[in-house]
Amino acid sequence: MHEFGLAQNLLNTILEQSQERGFSRVHGITMRIGKMSGVVEDAFSFAFESLAEGTLAEGAKLSIEDVPIRCYCTDCGTEFECAEWSYRCPTCNGISTELRSGQEMDLVSMEIS
Repeated sequence: MHEFGLAQNLLNTILEQSQERGFSRVHGITMRIGKMSGVVEDAFSFAFESLAEGTLAEGAKLSIEDVPIRCYCTDCGTEFECAEWSYRCPTCNGISTELRSGQEMDLVSMEIS
């Protein structure tokens, strides 16, 4: 499952950063995940929780901020939120070919001690 690999990468990053800085406990993690990233949030959360067992991240609260799909219309210069698989500009009715957001998967913050 794709989400387990992503969760493992996140956990590895968290554990490396905590070890480098001398922290012993991870209390919370905040992620930004785009609607077009291909990540199923419930599966990702489950994977992270499962993989974190027995580590300093066990029991950490995983918060996920949804990032909407935003497009840019090169015809009229409008940036707009678009529906998945529909990139029609609401201003000029042109088709946008430029995504501005919606594919990211970013670690935003960690609460550690």
